[in-house]
Amino acid sequence: MAVAELELDAADGTGVRLGPVPGGPPLDTAPRDGGDQRFLALVRLRGRPVGTVVGRVRAGDDPASVLAEQAADEIVVPDAPDTSAASAAPAAPERPAGDVPRATVVVATRERPEQLARALDSLLAQDHPDFEIVVVDNAPATGATRELIASAYAGRGVRYVLEPVPGLAAAHNRGVAVAGSEILAFTDDDVIADPHWLTALTRPFGEHPRPACVTGLILPARLTTPAQILLESHGGFAKGFTERRYDPAHPPADEPLFPFTAGRFGSGANMAFRAGPLRAIGGFDPATGTGTAAKGGDDLYAFVRLLAEGHPLHYTPDAIVWHHHRERWEDLCGQAYGYGAGLTASLTALLVRRPALLPPLLARLPRGLAHARAMTAARTAGAVGRTGVPGAHGASTHPWPRHLSRLERRGLLYGPLGYVRARLAVRGAPLPWEGA
Repeated sequence: MAVAELELDAADGTGVRLGPVPGGPPLDTAPRDGGDQRFLALVRLRGRPVGTVVGRVRAGDDPASVLAEQAADEIVVPDAPDTSAASAAPAAPERPAGDVPRATVVVATRERPEQLARALDSLLAQDHPDFEIVVVDNAPATGATRELIASAYAGRGVRYVLEPVPGLAAAHNRGVAVAGSEILAFTDDDVIADPHWLTALTRPFGEHPRPACVTGLILPARLTTPAQILLESHGGFAKGFTERRYDPAHPPADEPLFPFTAGRFGSGANMAFRAGPLRAIGGFDPATGTGTAAKGGDDLYAFVRLLAEGHPLHYTPDAIVWHHHRERWEDLCGQAYGYGAGLTASLTALLVRRPALLPPLLARLPRGLAHARAMTAARTAGAVGRTGVPGAHGASTHPWPRHLSRLERRGLLYGPLGYVRARLAVRGAPLPWEGA
């Protein structure tokens, strides 16, 4: 399945335009073996993302025209007088660069120098006016990452930092400790950042004084294997195309489990924080995250903990990173198990570190269990129609094999035990900024 960007009304007057996504393979618009070519396209209007479309283009047809017509039929921007995508979406506002605060971008990595180089090149191409990049080498087995930074990125605003304690949360905490900015952005070594990513992700901090966290949109860089397509068909990492503000003082009416459905707020590959509130809660719990026995949940813990302390969280689809999904079935199985384990590990961490959250969590437990059953249920591909991949992220009809459903549920049961094991492993370790 080809992954593309579809611009409906380019600001330079060139009109409809179809092109490859940053970091993805060259766009092959010719159908294979004379058949249809399948597309997943991010739809933009004058640069602003407004949705995705999934479609088939027949041999001899113009892909841009076919997908643009489909986008006009399917994408509706709320609160607009016209329902067609081409006329309903607002133009991206032209704002001066001074609206965005200085930022530190933290990238945690371990033994993936080729992927890291690809991510760093995209970060160095950002249109943000003032930022630094900190690469945290997490419990490395070789000197490959250090050598990469020294040879290819010395003097280019990229700093190398070593964190010997394994785990994504420990690596992120090291980045928090050495950062030279009040705004801390985090992304992964397997993404490509859109050139406007950091500006869009940090701008809400400059425009609003209260948010402690901002998250953004994550889309696939390529869909070339069954595992990649299946993950995206299950919803991927995308959280929709509507800007949202989650304020604990005004709980959202459509989120009955708020704030405990942290996965709805964003993901760790695309998030930013104010350093003050993040440090005040103790940063990321080092007993969570990839690389620990907990398997994940470091981002979910931080989101809910900040909301529980009264800080709003902001989601903006304008901040885009393109994620390279794992290619193999074995990796997808590990992710499914890790999703379940990370969720319950993060909830366990919240109760251990802030016991006052137990009563509201228990009050939401029946609905929470029903929600977990629905999200981990096995679903057939036929439920989503002819394409096999949904055009609207966040729905509940994505195909999900029974084997992966069982793995997710096993992960849910394992998560609390995994957290206890991970917590014992890091017991007594001080936070990096406490020893600085």
